[in-house]
Amino acid sequence: MSSIASKTESTLSSSPSSTTSHKVDVTPRQKWPFWYGGFGGGVACLFTHPLDLAKVRLQTAPIPKPTLFQMAKSILVHDGLLGVYSGLSAGLLRQATYSLTRFGVYEYLKENVVPADKQSSMAYLLPVSMFSGGIGGVVGNPADIVNIRMQNDTGLAPDQRRNYKHAIDGVIRVAREEGTSALFRGLGTNLVRGVLMTSSQVVTYDVAKDWLISFGMNKDSISTFFSASLLSGLVATTICSPADVLKTRIMNSSGTGESVVHILTTAFKNEGPSFMFRGWVPSFVRLGPNTIITFLVVEQLKHLRVGM
Repeated sequence: MSSIASKTESTLSSSPSSTTSHKVDVTPRQKWPFWYGGFGGGVACLFTHPLDLAKVRLQTAPIPKPTLFQMAKSILVHDGLLGVYSGLSAGLLRQATYSLTRFGVYEYLKENVVPADKQSSMAYLLPVSMFSGGIGGVVGNPADIVNIRMQNDTGLAPDQRRNYKHAIDGVIRVAREEGTSALFRGLGTNLVRGVLMTSSQVVTYDVAKDWLISFGMNKDSISTFFSASLLSGLVATTICSPADVLKTRIMNSSGTGESVVHILTTAFKNEGPSFMFRGWVPSFVRLGPNTIITFLVVEQLKHLRVGM
């Protein structure tokens, strides 16, 4: 009897642990505030705006094109030290629309649509990121137009300058002087760029981070975030360069009636196919740090659980 009792007691005592070991983890995934990406992009903009200014000036400069250092020197000589922040308000407005939307939609869909065991799957992340980038491109188009025009303004002859007071004034004047539809000039190329940028940037970052962690790097280490975001910036710059150059030229024009095809064929005729990668170096010099700062800020916000 004692033997049977001891066996029964042993079975009962082991049952809970056995049951527990077969339980499925149903802990809900963490849902982060929608605005993290936009805030990170805004912080990055404060540091990288001068590089973005040089990139836009190079993409619209006449042949023969200056080097990055020649352009930087020209901006300092003609515009002064404060001139390197020409159009900053438009840059921040762009981050508060374009970046906030594309990062926010991507994270929302990733948290609510992508299965928990597919968080690093390209098959799931690519369509989600492409959709998010397209939405961001539409929402951010007005700010993007004003951003490019304000950055390029002081590089024009005085009688050709638009002299927008700030980003909101620019949006209002574009709508009033050129029609509301002008706020969506170049939408096609901007939408394509948004899709390419988001899919290459955020997907590369997520996949690269998981890849680095699988090779033994600390999942909470700044060096992991830095390395993943650096790879992300390199890939995004290369993939987005042609659309970025074309977008800049279309948005910088106003009321000329030139079609996208005409702008494209003229550029090919005068500059050759290499025009599609014009300004690649300043683009990477700008986008690399911008991507790194953006993701480092986002990761820090997550670590501190800001806004939770």
